Amino acid sequence: MVAACGTRDRLVTRRWIPIMFALLSAIAFAMSVQGGRWWSIDDAEIGPFGGRQCFDHQCRPTNLAWLGEHERWMRTGMATWAAGLIALTVLVVVAGAVAAKRTPRLAAKMALVSIVTAAIVGGLFYFQFPSAQFPSAEPGRGILLYVAALVLGVAATIPVLRASRS
Repeated sequence: MVAACGTRDRLVTRRWIPIMFALLSAIAFAMSVQGGRWWSIDDAEIGPFGGRQCFDHQCRPTNLAWLGEHERWMRTGMATWAAGLIALTVLVVVAGAVAAKRTPRLAAKMALVSIVTAAIVGGLFYFQFPSAQFPSAEPGRGILLYVAALVLGVAATIPVLRASRS
C-alpha cells in the first residue's frame, strides 16, 4: 500500500510541474506584452504594442509611430504582441488538459510552435530597436519577462511531449 501511495505522489508531482510551468509562462507572456515596458527613455515607456509618454505628470498611451522608426519594426512589435498572446492561450490549454489528467500532445506541439514563433518575432523586435537613435534607452522588465516566458513555456511542453501514451 505504501508503494502505491509513493507512486501516486510521484505521478501527481510529475503532472503538476508542467502545469505550474505552463501557467507561469502564460503569466509572464501576459505581463510582458500587455504591461511590460521593453525600453524606457526618460519619462516614456516602449513596449511591443505601443508606449506611454508622461509630460507634466500626465501620462497618455501612444503607438510606436512617435519614435519615427520604419513600419517594419512597428509591425514586428505587433507580431511580438500577438505571438505572446497566442502562446499564452495555447499554454493555458496545455495546463488545463494536463490538470484534467490528459496527455495533450497536439496542444503541446502547438504551444512549442507558438513559442518558437514568439522567440523569432520577439528577437527581431529586440534587435531591430533603433538603439543608435535612442542611446539613452534602458532595457525594461518586459524583455526579461518575455525571455522567462519562452524558457518556462519550453520547460512546460517537453515533459508533455515525452510522456508515455497510456
